[in-house]
Amino acid sequence: MDIQLLVIFFLLTLLAEIVGTVGGFGSSVFFVPIASYFLDFHSVLGITVLFHILSNLSKIVLFREGIDKRTLLLVGIPSVILVIVGAWFSAEIDSSFLQFLLACFLIILSLFFLIRKKFVVNPTVFNGVTGGALSGFIAGLVGTGGALRGITLAAFNLEKHVFIATSAMIDLFVDAARSVVYIGNGFVHKHDLYLIPVLLIAAFTGTWLGKKIVMRIPQENFRTIVLVSILVIGILSLFQSHFVNV
Repeated sequence: MDIQLLVIFFLLTLLAEIVGTVGGFGSSVFFVPIASYFLDFHSVLGITVLFHILSNLSKIVLFREGIDKRTLLLVGIPSVILVIVGAWFSAEIDSSFLQFLLACFLIILSLFFLIRKKFVVNPTVFNGVTGGALSGFIAGLVGTGGALRGITLAAFNLEKHVFIATSAMIDLFVDAARSVVYIGNGFVHKHDLYLIPVLLIAAFTGTWLGKKIVMRIPQENFRTIVLVSILVIGILSLFQSHFVNV
């Protein structure tokens, strides 16, 4: 990647991190399509997990006071288990149809919660485990499951710092689990490792700027921002999957 493309890549990655922090569920949903313009699919999976580890570490440092241990266990444990399964199948399955189904799912659920603003899903064991399992499997299979986990946590109506910190901690464990499989599948390439300093700077700078913005957002508006972000992601994913299948 020449210097001009590298600068563009950094700026887009920084933007993805800022938006991902404000949206509350991580940057990979924005970073994956960005990275796809610069790298092949399997390289994107490998480099995304490296970036996400750095991104989540920055969120844990800056939002550490908000970690909810019960939600972490309910959503996090099934996420870690199922991300390994998804990552294992990522080398074998054409993910385009799955991306189409996920896009439809995100659009329908985000619209439902936006229309039914007072509807809250109780953070029960079943709801937490189901949401964590689905988001973990999708994360391993297509490289990003943050939007699906965002739907789960938004449904629980968590306070914004709790939402961001807990989601980041779950993500960190998920990324650590799938990185082992990705490395075993040969998705983390030595010739891409020069991007790590760029990813590191973008992750911490973007999270810091994102936190500044989040601090100015009233709690009652935070859930709406998360859901609107997920709706946009769903629409863009649907649009992308349409062209993949044409």
